[in-house]
Amino acid sequence: MKFNVSSSELVKALSAVSGAVPNKATLPILETILFESDGDKLRLTATDLEISILESMDADIDEGGAVAIPAHRLIETLRQLPDIPVSFQVDEKFNIKFRTDKGTYKLVGEDPDEFPEVPNLEEGHTIETDKGVITTAIDKTLFAVSNDDLRPAMMGVYFDIGTEESKFVATDGHRLVKYIKEDLTSDKEVDFIVPEKALNLVKKALHDEECALTITEDHARFKSGNTIVITRLINEQYPNYESVIPKDNEKTLIINKEQMLATVKRVAIFSSSTTRQIRLQLNSDQLTIRAEDIDMSSEAKETIACEYSDDDMEIGFNAKYLADVLGNVDDEEVYFEFSTPNRAGIVKPSDEEENERILMLVMPVMLNTYA
Repeated sequence: MKFNVSSSELVKALSAVSGAVPNKATLPILETILFESDGDKLRLTATDLEISILESMDADIDEGGAVAIPAHRLIETLRQLPDIPVSFQVDEKFNIKFRTDKGTYKLVGEDPDEFPEVPNLEEGHTIETDKGVITTAIDKTLFAVSNDDLRPAMMGVYFDIGTEESKFVATDGHRLVKYIKEDLTSDKEVDFIVPEKALNLVKKALHDEECALTITEDHARFKSGNTIVITRLINEQYPNYESVIPKDNEKTLIINKEQMLATVKRVAIFSSSTTRQIRLQLNSDQLTIRAEDIDMSSEAKETIACEYSDDDMEIGFNAKYLADVLGNVDDEEVYFEFSTPNRAGIVKPSDEEENERILMLVMPVMLNTYA
């Protein structure tokens, strides 16, 4: 196998696939990137057996073939080079020699036949969309994904793509987000759970505006331009998230998001390091946020203006979870809906983009005033 490439273009392609190379692989072949010639293109593939990333790039192919090249050493070497031509030559024993005008480098490659086969999703159901829809859905939901191994279904984002609208849901049991996209539809309903790691890689890998999403029973494929990300799905039943969303929420609060977020973060410094509990006291047109740490004899209280005209109420939240939800509201004002102090608080932006709706909720913590 012989080919010539630009070092900077090869670094871009390697960076696109390197996210699927495991840090500590059980099989040495997984620490390599598969190089294959495909006409006048060079195709690179990396996998950790759960996620595979493929990238195609232009190359001057003198002699076709395939080889699995150790990823880490190759990437680190090329990153130290300026943008110059690089010539690769691979012999029948998969010894690799690559040259630049700076010098010559040798690596021992692996037999490409040993490289794991990438799942074929040609029989899957494909939905044409664009990068913006997918990356926005990921950005809106990923923060609420669980990291609890005992609840694997919640360790990813639930995609529920329907004939009239699509829903993207994530929850860790403490907070929940449901993002609805009305202009993303499919001619048949499909639902599946994509692992968190895969979605982080998809977000980085998608460059071209157009994006095709293909789903089979066990895998999902995100294809954008020259990049393909294939991930194994989480084959679990997603929890009935609708059952935890309170329906009758007569108490409403409208407040400046940045002001409330900054106040929550400041007051939280004085909360217990174990519970991170803060109290929200809702009174007529003002919100008082307070925290105390009895063990450290510290406390804090701040009052900020808001729009609230219902009965007074005190409710407790974990400061981190409340701050995470507030930080993911893309609007100057945030809209809260409450029912009772022991039911979840619903959070929405006061204004929403066309064709999309978002609902977030935070589970309360019990305060001794009503325990």
